[in-house]
Amino acid sequence: MPSAPVPRLDGSAIQINNLFYVLSGYGTLDHVHSHVDVFNFTDNTWCAKFDTPKDMANSHLGVASDGRYIYVVSGQYGPQCRAPTSRTYVLDTQTREWQSLPPLPAPRYAPATQLWKGRLHVMGGSKENRHTPGLEHWSIAVKDGKALEKEWRTEIPIPRGGPHRASVAINDRLFVIGGQEGDFMAKPGSPIFKCSRRREVVYGDVYMLDAEMKRWEVLPPLPKPNSHIECSWVVVNNSIIITGGTTEKHPETKRMILVGEVFQFHLDSLTWSVIGKLPYRVKTTLAGFWDGYLYFTSGQRDRGPDNPQPKKVIGEMWRTKLNI
Repeated sequence: MPSAPVPRLDGSAIQINNLFYVLSGYGTLDHVHSHVDVFNFTDNTWCAKFDTPKDMANSHLGVASDGRYIYVVSGQYGPQCRAPTSRTYVLDTQTREWQSLPPLPAPRYAPATQLWKGRLHVMGGSKENRHTPGLEHWSIAVKDGKALEKEWRTEIPIPRGGPHRASVAINDRLFVIGGQEGDFMAKPGSPIFKCSRRREVVYGDVYMLDAEMKRWEVLPPLPKPNSHIECSWVVVNNSIIITGGTTEKHPETKRMILVGEVFQFHLDSLTWSVIGKLPYRVKTTLAGFWDGYLYFTSGQRDRGPDNPQPKKVIGEMWRTKLNI
């Protein structure tokens, strides 16, 4: 399919009907985007571009939508491995105007974010240093793009913290899927906050919050540990489809290994299956579904069929007919 106007890593995406809003992200480690590109699934064209607020984070955003408004929570402001912000915004997709919302109680990096039961939920992520997992869970009542409360409310902590997870609300249930503990940090004393590798633990944990928001239930894990899947999912036929990601490091080289599978989580049986493969292994895909087709765009792909390590940041878009 037509490639995105720019390559993106750690960007975000929200689908509203036939329009696919692709937000921010890295172009390279030294360059971050501060705009939204819009793809129209009806005629398969990139049809619009507009800017994000000057002070909004550029990557690792938490995003959620009610079908008109897109809520954007925290994330990393600037290139390389700068710290996260606590700023929060909302986009009216009909007018394309941005407004600010109450900031999070503390900055968070790549938190799981979802709208559920009239509240915007923000869970986990990493703390200010990008590496330390956060267990906190906050929510705030929102309606029609406005906050109904002045402050965020503390909710039951998530059992396991960390960034780069999928969060899905469906059938009056809230799911948090996969993720990792730890991430790159800024090199001490670096004036450009140059990224420095730290130990990461990728996991396949799946949690579901009960309807009273009192207890997290542990569900069957992913077929393999998987992270970098914040916007890599769609809901189809009472199931959650997840495209790509990253899994456990190579046992000897400790290098990152990308994921090329397409996973399906069956919501009736709460079981997982592998239903296909992507054209290549790729992380931080941005996934959509329209007229029977599963789409993905952007991310960082592998070095080739025989090397699962990450290399090129891409803007390519692909689709496949999904029969499930």
